Amino acid sequence: MESKGMAQGLSQTPPLHIVMASPEIAPLAKTGGLGDVLGSLPRALERLGLRVSLVMPAYRSVIRSGFPLEDTGINFTVPVSHRREEGRLLKTKTGSAISIYLIRADQYFDRDGLYGTPEGDYKDNDERFVFFSRAILEVLKLEPPAILHAHDWQSALAIVFLKAQPHLYPELSSVKAVLTVHNLGFQGLFGYPDWPLLNLEGHFFAPGYLEYYGKINFLKGGLIFADKVSTVSPTYAEEIKTAQQGFGLDGVFRERAKDLVGILNGADYEIWNPETDPLIGHRYGPDNLWGKRFCKADLQEIFHLPSDPDIPVVGMVSRLTTQKGFDLLEKAMDDLLSRDIQFVLLGTGDKRYEQIFGKIPEQYPGKAGVRIAFDEALSHKVIAGCDLLLMPSRYEPSGLTQMYGMRYGTIPIVRAIGGLSDTVSEFDLKTEKGNGFVFGPYEVPALLQALDRALNSLHQKEEWSTMMKNAMAADFSWARSARLYADLYQRLAGHSSFRDIA
Repeated sequence: MESKGMAQGLSQTPPLHIVMASPEIAPLAKTGGLGDVLGSLPRALERLGLRVSLVMPAYRSVIRSGFPLEDTGINFTVPVSHRREEGRLLKTKTGSAISIYLIRADQYFDRDGLYGTPEGDYKDNDERFVFFSRAILEVLKLEPPAILHAHDWQSALAIVFLKAQPHLYPELSSVKAVLTVHNLGFQGLFGYPDWPLLNLEGHFFAPGYLEYYGKINFLKGGLIFADKVSTVSPTYAEEIKTAQQGFGLDGVFRERAKDLVGILNGADYEIWNPETDPLIGHRYGPDNLWGKRFCKADLQEIFHLPSDPDIPVVGMVSRLTTQKGFDLLEKAMDDLLSRDIQFVLLGTGDKRYEQIFGKIPEQYPGKAGVRIAFDEALSHKVIAGCDLLLMPSRYEPSGLTQMYGMRYGTIPIVRAIGGLSDTVSEFDLKTEKGNGFVFGPYEVPALLQALDRALNSLHQKEEWSTMMKNAMAADFSWARSARLYADLYQRLAGHSSFRDIA
């Protein structure tokens, strides 16, 4: 009833127009959770009655993907250093009426990777995303929106240019700006010699603006100039105000505390639903869990593990980075695989971890399977086929994999950090509440103790069945989070909030 009331309230006036700018949007381009969010949140906002448009680069992979792309015929130039760089505007659609504008500039985006190669980041990423940020504002000029919502450092300079150089964008003077930080570990840091690329006045290279220990910090600039700042879980919004989790910007977040909000990411259950998922070996649901046994057998076959319905399978779908806990996992592997389990890992990441974990199947034949790859279809099979999902993250802004796992009855073992704290609670046998297993210290014994609690519970059939049903019933859909974003937009634009309307 709440959504209906909101829609009726919105229909009395033209809907707010929100333009979201992001370096990736699923299914067009995705390297992780950011792409998933931009693939799902706009459609949830559209269902609430908002008008949403999206802007992203036209990468080589997008151009060659076969997606229906319309050439708008619109060309533009933007300043990059002392030059004018040209771009062309392509267009496609998602949802029922969401336009995605793609910035085509082959000199910047006609490359194999989005941000780099296996050897490292592209050396001109600062120039690439200076161009992209200027191009975002050219799109906004076509039909100025109420809100520009930029995501992560690659889009943050659009807010800086909009607010710091209003004389260049007079038609956008009423546009309000929101910046969402998806992962503070990536800030867009570049050397001072590249400052001319930005075409900003010299006084903006200062600690109160974009300067950060002698470097240019794209994300910091966006944080300073945005009207509102959001991040992707309530707990992470508190953590980033501390020296331990603030990555050097905790002071900025404390200064902007009244304008900072944590809104939990959501799961797209149209894609992640074991009852309808076309990518898994057998569909199933909370009232008919037998299909999960077939998915487990399918997974064991894919990873060349002995077919055994009774042995616990512990899985991971993750980037192989220190952030995701792979330094801790490296130390724990001997002890972990001394348990009567099978271990499955899918992901790509740091070369060191790819090499270390890529050798695990040889070291533990019949007990471990590893696939060093980014494989969307296989990720569904892993999440459906495992009994337990391991997420020992050093830090985790939101996390989506644990939400996907719970919907599939795959019980998460997580560290109590960020969005993992907001979504996973330790199962309590007395109350029969809880949906997973949680540990605190970033230490091998704490991880192994959580694993042992999970394995003990797994062998208690009634207990495990209750926990699986708890997990599958947990609702982390975008509906609630989209309402919080919509309310933020309404208040920022000076309209009645959704709460007022409803």
